[in-house]
Amino acid sequence: MFFIGRAVLRPLLRLRFWPLVTGREHVPAAGPVLLVSNHLSGLDTILIPSFSPRQVQFLAKASLFDSRIGGWFFRSIGAIPVHRETSAVAHSALEAGREVLAAGSVFAVFPEGSRSLDGRLYRGRSGAAWLALETGAVVVPVGLRGSNRKLRNPSTGRPDRVEARFGAPIPLDDLADLPAGRARREATERIMRAIQALTGQEEAGEFAAGGRDE
Repeated sequence: MFFIGRAVLRPLLRLRFWPLVTGREHVPAAGPVLLVSNHLSGLDTILIPSFSPRQVQFLAKASLFDSRIGGWFFRSIGAIPVHRETSAVAHSALEAGREVLAAGSVFAVFPEGSRSLDGRLYRGRSGAAWLALETGAVVVPVGLRGSNRKLRNPSTGRPDRVEARFGAPIPLDDLADLPAGRARREATERIMRAIQALTGQEEAGEFAAGGRDE
């Protein structure tokens, strides 16, 4: 289903946005991979699975699966339904990600937790770092640009070209002997620095409102 969905989406995305995709060679051909990306719009959850060299899974709110067409579409691009009205949503989301990585697959997360409506890069939350340290997955940063078509480049007055930049894996092996909390903080900082290096976004210096993808 994923590959059928991607075969449909790729030509449509190229026709509509002509996205520039670089660095796909940084994604290992096998084994667990955690893709960590900035988050600008709903288009991000389509861009990443459509242009990743491997099948990608990610979380999406369960209500998106309510209709037959919606359910087919989101499952076809690798989405896993999560019920956000439950009090244990954060725990269940991390457990779902750990299961995907334990199976040797690719899981994508947005460490900011919510979309950046102003285009700045917000502070990362520790869930992505926990997944990486818990599973030993290869962590590949992804920098997205231009996916929020409402944001205009001040110098041109137009939206930036849509880009998906896959970066070199982030080394975390040296954190294994640190206390768990310190290791998560350092891993989170490395993840956000790697994303910022790919996107060039201004850093907000604070957490995004909401704490999870809206």
